[in-house]
Amino acid sequence: MKAFYGDLRLGILGGGQLGRMLIQQSVNYNVSVRVLDPDENAPCKKLCDKFVIGSLADFDTVYNFGRQLDMLTIEIEKVNVDALQRLEDEGVLVFPQPRIIRIIQDKGLQKEFFKQNNIPTAPFQLISTKEALRTTNFRYPYIQKLRKDGYDGRGVYKVIGQEYLEGAFEGPTLIEEWIDFEQEIAVIVARNEDEDVKAFPCVEMEFNKDANLVEYLISPSTLALEIQQQAEHLAIQIANKLKIVGVLAVEMFLTKDGQLLVNELAPRPHNSGHHTIEANYTSQYEQHLRAIFNLPLGDVRLRTNAVMVNLLGEKDNEGLAVYDGLEDILEIDGVYVHLYGKKYTKPFRKMGHVTIIDEEREKAIEKARFVQKRVKVIS
Repeated sequence: MKAFYGDLRLGILGGGQLGRMLIQQSVNYNVSVRVLDPDENAPCKKLCDKFVIGSLADFDTVYNFGRQLDMLTIEIEKVNVDALQRLEDEGVLVFPQPRIIRIIQDKGLQKEFFKQNNIPTAPFQLISTKEALRTTNFRYPYIQKLRKDGYDGRGVYKVIGQEYLEGAFEGPTLIEEWIDFEQEIAVIVARNEDEDVKAFPCVEMEFNKDANLVEYLISPSTLALEIQQQAEHLAIQIANKLKIVGVLAVEMFLTKDGQLLVNELAPRPHNSGHHTIEANYTSQYEQHLRAIFNLPLGDVRLRTNAVMVNLLGEKDNEGLAVYDGLEDILEIDGVYVHLYGKKYTKPFRKMGHVTIIDEEREKAIEKARFVQKRVKVIS
């Protein structure tokens, strides 16, 4: 690995908010960052050393971008994996590894990976056509998911009864049993090439029912210590089975009878780890850099209680973004605002997040509820 004197050329595929926060951390490591994104106004544009406009799905674009670099990482999984595989074969370091991205791009392959490695997950079936749903033995309701290209709540359909089959997705999908869960939780885990592995404490999540996006999370969890340890063990087990280099987000359901079921994976910094910037000794972004540079992993312990609130674009608002209520929340101690540099808002678009920390958990939650009600992203 090159010394950190600005001559290590790191590329990020994707110029959104995750890349933006990764760049902010990479400044401390004196790393030259280049970004590829199709949006000329992407959040990373003004922060990186070089910004390239181009398709993340196009082989030649990704390959030509990557061949000029020492190392590539991603902030979105929807990228051309064949190009990344070629670059890896030619000596460019690609983390997470292309073979892992290929698995996680396809929710069907993810489920098969869980099955093959005895990772607990909801019962599932792979479906090739919408018509095949009429012959499945799954009881209603169940969930249908697009195998590819679904993200941030898109590509998920709840089949409540036979009358819902007409609105189902066509093409390659999977269906899985509807889980009547008690809580949704997540664990961020990191692994480097030396096979060091560390898991951040698990967090509890609440979702926006309209958009199926994480709206609110609390750290640390107050679930039974045994459950938390089991969740962290599962995340570490998955990271080791994959042999991933970098950070991995593992989303799970805690069922009403106390079982943990792994829902989905994200091989990159994740929405469920934003709070670590203020709340933990090491943030998920620094941990990702440590992992891909094969440095010792950082301290994952919490400094304090934290609640993270996503700032989503309001319904029926589309246009230049206005952040109403910021002045009111900035008067409160322990409030940290992160705006993502997105010029335009639209319904449920992720426009920023606010982390609230406090020595008292209930006070942090109370402040977060106020933030949730007061700040609106409108146009």
